Amino acid sequence: MDKNNFIKHFKDFALNLEDYVSDAKRDWKIKGFIDTNKNIFTISTDTKIVSKIIEIHIFPKIVLFAKKIGFNLKLAEFQNYYPDLTFVYKKDPRIKYAVDIKTTFRRNTTKEYCSFTLGSHGEYFTNRNSTKNIQFPYNQYKGHFVLGVIYTRNENIDETKIYSINQLEDITSVINDLQFFFIEKWKIANEKSGSGNTANIGGILFKEQDMVNGNG
Repeated sequence: MDKNNFIKHFKDFALNLEDYVSDAKRDWKIKGFIDTNKNIFTISTDTKIVSKIIEIHIFPKIVLFAKKIGFNLKLAEFQNYYPDLTFVYKKDPRIKYAVDIKTTFRRNTTKEYCSFTLGSHGEYFTNRNSTKNIQFPYNQYKGHFVLGVIYTRNENIDETKIYSINQLEDITSVINDLQFFFIEKWKIANEKSGSGNTANIGGILFKEQDMVNGNG
């Protein structure tokens, strides 16, 4: 499968993820986590926690999607490996695509977003044959993509409150208005690093439609 077809399939898939993760009010369907006593604890608005749970939430759909379009899915073997997801074409394993899942939240009423970090510009990026911290050498991938998630945070969450299973509908979601988009990484990359002390590629700080449409 060539890159353009892969992009088309993935963009169509990304459009359906919003309905999968959201209820009729556009609130996130994930309400908290539950213990064996059926107590439900609210989720923190911490971005790392939210991001990880979003990944867990959508992963079963990604697995089914990969199978549907004829790809094997390989996860990063270690936490600091690139990419999050490697799509390997079953008919020709030489065809591989790298996909990272990136999330960010709306910063203010002008709809600007904190910049994504888009992977390293260290060893595996500068030496495209390197196997350091990467699933396959960089030059084996036919394309490098971001599955992006933009959301609004609910700042009025009481993280100390415990709910029963019967109160499930009363729990306020920590995020809402999730938007998914799929784009080649270079289209939202910045000239500046994503952080001061590590070799991370920075992302653009743009309005929503510029981010989604890749107007970097």
